[in-house]
Amino acid sequence: MADPFVRDHDPALIARKNRANAINGSTAFGLLVARIGGCRVSKGPRGMWLADGYRFGFPDAGAFTVGSVAITKHRWPDILAQREWLFRHEEWHSFQYRRLGGLPFIPAYLLACAWSKVLTGDVWSRNVFERGAGLAIGGYTEHAMRLPFRALAAVRRPAGAR
Repeated sequence: MADPFVRDHDPALIARKNRANAINGSTAFGLLVARIGGCRVSKGPRGMWLADGYRFGFPDAGAFTVGSVAITKHRWPDILAQREWLFRHEEWHSFQYRRLGGLPFIPAYLLACAWSKVLTGDVWSRNVFERGAGLAIGGYTEHAMRLPFRALAAVRRPAGAR
C-alpha cells in the first residue's frame, strides 16, 4: 500500500517509545483491557504486544491500541500475513500515546472523534490522531466536511490558497 506512514522505524526510537509507554502506565492499562476482553496476548513485532480474540463490540474497529498493546477481535497472525499495514497504523497510535504522556491520549482521542463526527459525520476523517497514523493504512476512507463546514473553510482560506 502506498502510504508515507508505512516505513521502518529506528530500533532505538521504538525501544524508547515502548519504555515510555511502560513507565507512563498506558501499556499496563492496555494489557488489562486485553485481559478483561478475553484476549490471547503475545509479544509482537518491534516490541508491541498483540492481543487477539477481543470479545466486546466497543470500540467498533478492526483493531485499536492502548499504550504499546494492539488489540483486535481477529487473529494477529492472519492480520500480519495479509494486512501488515494495519499493524503499522496501530503502531503509530502507540507513538501517539508516548507523545501525550500515556493515558491522556484516550480523552484527547475521544475529543478528536467528536470533532470529526461534527465536521464529517464519521469519527476518523478529521480526527488528528487517525490522520497522523495514516487513514489509508488504517483502512479508512476519507469523507469531505459537511456542507456548512466546507463553506466556512472556503471563507477562511486566504486568496490564492485554493
